[in-house]
Amino acid sequence: MIANRTLVIAEAGVNHNGSLEIALRLVDVAADAGADVVKFQTFKAEQLATASAHKAAYQVANTGEEGGQLDMLRRLELRPEDHHALLARCKERGIRFMSTAFDEPSLDLLATLDMPAVKIPSGDVTHAPLLLRAARLGAPLIVSTGMCDLGEVEAALGVIAFALMRDGMPSGRVDFVAAYADPQARAALRERVTLLHCVTQYPAPPVAVNLRAMDTLAQAFGLPVGYSDHTLGSAVAIAAVARGARVIEKHFTLDRRMPGPDHAASLEPDELRRLVRDIRIVEQALGSPIKAPAAAEFANRTVARRSVVAARPIARGESLSFEALAFKRPGSGVSPIDCWDLLGRASRRDLRVDEAIEP
Repeated sequence: MIANRTLVIAEAGVNHNGSLEIALRLVDVAADAGADVVKFQTFKAEQLATASAHKAAYQVANTGEEGGQLDMLRRLELRPEDHHALLARCKERGIRFMSTAFDEPSLDLLATLDMPAVKIPSGDVTHAPLLLRAARLGAPLIVSTGMCDLGEVEAALGVIAFALMRDGMPSGRVDFVAAYADPQARAALRERVTLLHCVTQYPAPPVAVNLRAMDTLAQAFGLPVGYSDHTLGSAVAIAAVARGARVIEKHFTLDRRMPGPDHAASLEPDELRRLVRDIRIVEQALGSPIKAPAAAEFANRTVARRSVVAARPIARGESLSFEALAFKRPGSGVSPIDCWDLLGRASRRDLRVDEAIEP
């Protein structure tokens, strides 16, 4: 993770449509936008889905074709050598490379590459064998929690806790529960795991997002939290940063009109650039929880605030009364909040209209 700022992951995913050339262009777009990481997806279709696995409704809508997941996934695979080419391009462009593994051979491949973290996708939160293997790689983990309730998130953290604290294979859920109850394991989780709130729908309607659930995750598990955004536009992702997201993940594409399951819910290059820019502005604006004048405000206090002045001519020695006082700029004299302390006091000198009352 990056200290004191949001880690922005530009999610290329499968928006390369199986083409290394397009994938390399996506790296360039993410780098040009100023993202910290560009992330892809790594899988072997036959290890991810059976021939009977249907597409999600959004995949049918976005691809414009029926059929099963398997054929679609075959067209979206990256070859092992493609990953090395992408990693090299990332190093050239000064952006970190990541990819999400959806099976164990893919995880083993990615473990040999220079990635800042291992991403667990929402669909694999219940894939305990893959979680176990990922946690034992020793890298930071980013766990997406789309489609999960709190109990499922806790169960996944139990698997990770077991992997971090114990060797060998578990005998069942009871081992995960025991591992999660271990205070040392909880401390290890805090060092290694970031949870992402997520709504697994492409695009996700804002009414379904429930950004406050990000706060619930942080309170329930005491872990850093972020947000994987599948809404249209960037407003919700920016709002998540304002609510304390330490990681933002957002899909992007070269062109939303391209064929494929995720393009329609993705940002185009100029939109990605604006998102990163706006996130950095929000980070600056968040600042400190201390309520005090900003350095830039001090010069404006005298200009914007008021002082107690004479509302009419006041003779030397006259007892000051409320009707003889007015409150006008600049604020270089007695503050109106102290005007009652002046009442009944003799004026020290003759005062013209609008002259400041002396303290």
